[in-house]
Amino acid sequence: MTSLSDRTSARAPRDDADIPEFWRSLGLPGLIDVHTHFMPGNVLAKVWAYFDRFAETGTPWEVRYRHDEERRLRLLRELGVRRFTAMLYPHRPAMAVWLNGWAADFAARTPDCLHTATFFPEPAAGAYIAEAIDAGARVFKAHVQVGGYDPRDPLLDPVWGLLAESRTPVVVHCGSGPEPGRHTGPAVFAEVLARHPRLIAVIAHMGMPEYAEFLALAERHPDLRLDTTMAFTDFTEALHPWPAELTARLADLEDRILLGTDFPNIPHSYAHQLAALARLGLGDDWLRAVCHDNAARLFAR
Repeated sequence: MTSLSDRTSARAPRDDADIPEFWRSLGLPGLIDVHTHFMPGNVLAKVWAYFDRFAETGTPWEVRYRHDEERRLRLLRELGVRRFTAMLYPHRPAMAVWLNGWAADFAARTPDCLHTATFFPEPAAGAYIAEAIDAGARVFKAHVQVGGYDPRDPLLDPVWGLLAESRTPVVVHCGSGPEPGRHTGPAVFAEVLARHPRLIAVIAHMGMPEYAEFLALAERHPDLRLDTTMAFTDFTEALHPWPAELTARLADLEDRILLGTDFPNIPHSYAHQLAALARLGLGDDWLRAVCHDNAARLFAR
C-alpha cells in the first residue's frame, strides 16, 4: 500500500532561499498567500507591541519580519508570492472606514495585493461595505477576537448578506487561539453560516484550537474554507497541537484549504510554514492546490 508520505516528492524548504525551488518543483508559477498583513504604520506598531508582550507569558513571540513596508513587499516578491492580502481590522467603531481608505490606496499602488477591506458592527457598516465592494475590494477580514464583537450582531447582518450576495470572500478569525475571546468558537460562527449559507468564509488558522469542530463545519458547508496560517508549525504545535487523526480529513478538503502565513508577524521563517505543510505527507497535488490553485480559482471570480 502507498502511504500518504510517498505521494510527496517536493522537497520541503529549509530556509527562505529554498522557497522558489519548492514551488517550482511543484510546477507552480509561485505562491498565493491569503493571510498577510499590511496596515498603517501606527496600527502595525501596536500589533507588534501585542506580540512583544507574549514574552511575559513565557512564550516569546519574536516578529520575524519586522521591517519597513517596502522591504516586506520586496521579500514576498523574492519568495515568489504572486498574490497576497492586506489583512487589517478595527477594534472600535468609526475605524473601519479609515482602514478601508488606507487599504484601497495600498492596493492601488501595490497591484499584486488583493484589495482588502474590513468592518465593525456599527450602523454604517452595510453602507461602507457596499462602497468597498463597488470600489473593487476582493477580500475582507473579520477579527472577532480583536474586535471583541459578536459576529451574530444584527448590525452585521447587512454585511454578511452583501458579502454572500456578491460572493466576496471574507477571512474570519473566530477560533479561540492564541487567546479566546468572548464570541470565538465554532458554535457562534455556525449561526452566521446558518443565516447566510452562501457566505464564502475562510476560517483563519484552521480554526485553532477548535480544529475538529471547524473541519466538521467545513464538511457541512461547501462554501467554507480554511487557511493554514501558523497551523502545523513547531510554534503552534507547542501550544495547540494538531490532532494527527484529523490529517486524513484534510485530503478530502483539498480544494478548500488555502495557504496563509501571517507574514510579517510570524515567530518563525516563511519557509517553516511551507515545510510544515509538506511534512503532513498529503502529496504534491494537495500542496499545489493549497499553495496556489485554490486561491487562484477563488479570486478568479
